[in-house]
Order: sequence, then C-alpha cells, then structure tokens
Amino acid sequence: MCYNCLWKDKNGIVSAEVFLAAAREENFTHAAEQLHITQPTLSCRIADFEEKLGVKLFTRSNHNIILTEDGRLLKRRAQEILNLAEKTKQDFLT
Repeated sequence: MCYNCLWKDKNGIVSAEVFLAAAREENFTHAAEQLHITQPTLSCRIADFEEKLGVKLFTRSNHNIILTEDGRLLKRRAQEILNLAEKTKQDFLT
C-alpha cells in the first residue's frame, strides 16, 4: 500500500474518476494535470486502487500506460458507475 498518499476513498467514486482519467490520457502525468493533482499523488492512488482490487490495471512504460485486460473491464464498469451516479444525482435535483 502507498502510505505516502493521504487520500482515502470510502465509496470508490474518486477512485473511478482517477482511474478513468489515467485510462483516457494513457499517461499518468497528463491525467494528473487534468485532475489538478501531482503525478506522484495520482500514481499513489492508482497503486492503492490496484492493491484494493488485487489486480494490475495498467502495463507501465517510460512514456505511457496501457490498460490490461482487467483494466479494460474496469474502464467499462467504472464509466457505467459514474454515469449511474450522475443520473441518480440529477433525478434528485429535478
């Protein structure tokens, strides 16, 4: 577990948002910039998320990241979860 990271996420929504940004950008530095956090913080969050799930989500290289098979499955599910959360929020606001 990455103990340098003070971030904790009880409901998984933040984890899903961080994961999806990294998956979209295919680069931790670019994803971190998009989320307005530091690259080490993003890397820590991804490492914690992978540890909690017990799977590797990305294959890492020097300049980019590639989703693993588990990562591709999670990308689809995470987007569904965020869409449902947003729809539920809108249902209560209208």
